[in-house]
Amino acid sequence: NFPASLLAWDVLALNGYLFLNLFIPIYLLVKSYYGKKPNWKFILPFILLSIPWAVGIHTVTAFLYNGLAARPFWNASILAPRFLASAFCSGPAIIIVIFQIIRKVSVIKIEDGALFKVAELIAYAMFLNLFLLGAEIFKEYYSGTVHMASFKYLFEGLHHHNELVPWIWAAMAMNVTAFILFLIPSTRKRLSTLNLGCLLIIVGVWIEKGPGFVIPGFVPDPLGEIHEYVPNLVELMVSFGIWALGLLIFTLLMKVAIPIETGKFSHTEYEKERPYVMPH
Repeated sequence: NFPASLLAWDVLALNGYLFLNLFIPIYLLVKSYYGKKPNWKFILPFILLSIPWAVGIHTVTAFLYNGLAARPFWNASILAPRFLASAFCSGPAIIIVIFQIIRKVSVIKIEDGALFKVAELIAYAMFLNLFLLGAEIFKEYYSGTVHMASFKYLFEGLHHHNELVPWIWAAMAMNVTAFILFLIPSTRKRLSTLNLGCLLIIVGVWIEKGPGFVIPGFVPDPLGEIHEYVPNLVELMVSFGIWALGLLIFTLLMKVAIPIETGKFSHTEYEKERPYVMPH
């Protein structure tokens, strides 16, 4: 149903971003492997295209929820900016952790100043994330319409159903604490508090945009009934398996990319180490 279907746009956005994230690094690594300089006139347009495309994948994903008029909790125009703000928090937080691992296990040098600058950008993004969430909460509670049932279920509990209340308040505490840690220069520029802030952001944003976002949208159901959801062991194992598979693929890619980037694995070195084959 393209172009009418939002899901079709989501498939296009995700696959297009996957192509860009595969094509750009592979092109640069192949050039580095053969000891050649990349053609920046060729690759730069793809790099620039990846920036709005990254915005697009979060926007289209938000629109999938935003367009559901029957679910008032999701039917908010502020949803896309909230998705972008939280993505610019958790994504760079993971990058900071990965960069520290890479420089510890390889000869690649990544200066602390670069990590601190990324953390500063996270602080700004987290402020925007908290501000947008606060604006949404104000709109629901101040207007006091029947549509605030989902918000009440999430933050207060509804008719003695309060399974998510401790989770969302824990997430809020994590996000606010991380924001303060990254906002203050002395704690932002100390690796121990920097890593603590990254961990808090990763977990806090996951709770906020995971169970704290998806589940309340279904509460109450169209009949006004409340059915609380708790993931079972199989669902948890599937989730952990997806994370594990992603980390495994990333690790394998890094085991190829890092030697090429450092010059330990190149076409010249490969030709030197390859056993000489006598022609027939």
